[in-house]
Amino acid sequence: MIILSVDLGKARTGLAVSDITERLASPLAQISEKNPSALLDKVSNVALARQAELIVVGLPKNMDGTEGESARYARDFGKKLKEKTGIIVRMQDERGTTITAHNYLNATNTRGKKRKNVVDSVAATIILQNYLDSVNR
Repeated sequence: MIILSVDLGKARTGLAVSDITERLASPLAQISEKNPSALLDKVSNVALARQAELIVVGLPKNMDGTEGESARYARDFGKKLKEKTGIIVRMQDERGTTITAHNYLNATNTRGKKRKNVVDSVAATIILQNYLDSVNR
């Protein structure tokens, strides 16, 4: 099945998608959108166009495992995404994924505007790959 991953951000949201075997995650796109309603529409459209059967939304927990305002926003977004698309939504702990994404981009010497344009989709890819690895164990 195709799984879509979402790394929510206040200004930019990253998307990634799995292969049909559910083994490999790949960056898909980055959406620049600050309006939550418009973002919900855009992510929903991508999920439906890609015929995703599952959506994984990154859950930004604090380092001590507690959940704050960003986690509540992500859970609410996931709930609305499920209602809008009818697709099952799962939450995936995303602690450290943005740091890991920056480390990957450092290793590939991706800098400046190009880095800004891909960091969120790379983070979404890490979130999805972590999810895939956890369910394929």
